[in-house]
Amino acid sequence: MKIAVFGDVHGNRWALEAVRQDIEAQARCLGQSGRSVVRRGRSCRAWAIQSELREQRGVLEVRGNTDERLGQPLAEATEKRAMLEWLHGQLPDGAAQHVSKLPLSIELAGGAVVCGHGTPSSAWEYLLWNKKAERWKTDDEVMDSLTDRPRAARVVVVGHSHREHLRQIGRLTVINCGAVSRQKDGNPEARWLLLEGEGDVWHAEFRRVDYDIEAAAAWAEAHAQGGKTEAQQLRSGRE
Repeated sequence: MKIAVFGDVHGNRWALEAVRQDIEAQARCLGQSGRSVVRRGRSCRAWAIQSELREQRGVLEVRGNTDERLGQPLAEATEKRAMLEWLHGQLPDGAAQHVSKLPLSIELAGGAVVCGHGTPSSAWEYLLWNKKAERWKTDDEVMDSLTDRPRAARVVVVGHSHREHLRQIGRLTVINCGAVSRQKDGNPEARWLLLEGEGDVWHAEFRRVDYDIEAAAAWAEAHAQGGKTEAQQLRSGRE
């Protein structure tokens, strides 16, 4: 079985289109379409691409932290209200309700592969990255967040931290697939993950894809909420 996993699109349609083309090229080389897992995306065109993938390719989706925010009623005290108002204005009717009700995790390959955004049980918690301490978590810290994983699980894939990482803990492989947009390691290329295997044996390949970064940055400067900061991160690959 081949599984393509990508997430943290953040409305970057240029990066997402490049990732989609690379996935399709790999599918042709492999002779199989595989399955894709989408985490979250924003802006009208990025949403349209993800909708096409869902309808035409049967992609499965999980709920991200911003997806949960989009399901909240807007009030004076709502955190990041300006950003949410902008997002609601970008997305078509029904999109916010759709993403806010997505499952936190999905199981593939008979439960051997589990995918979530932050962890399989939280859209907000970081599975591998300790954000406060700016370091990778220990194996024990990681496993503390996976106590309710399916017994058949051999691979757990998440996103959220925008940092590619692979960790082997006993028989369990834990992976952060990286981010389609908003890189943090100094390389602005888009990222996605290709899994191939079955049962207890899986191969993971981190994919990095070039795209029209300047077009994405220029759009962010002209249209996005907090556009100058967004454009700077897109160009530099650093937060």
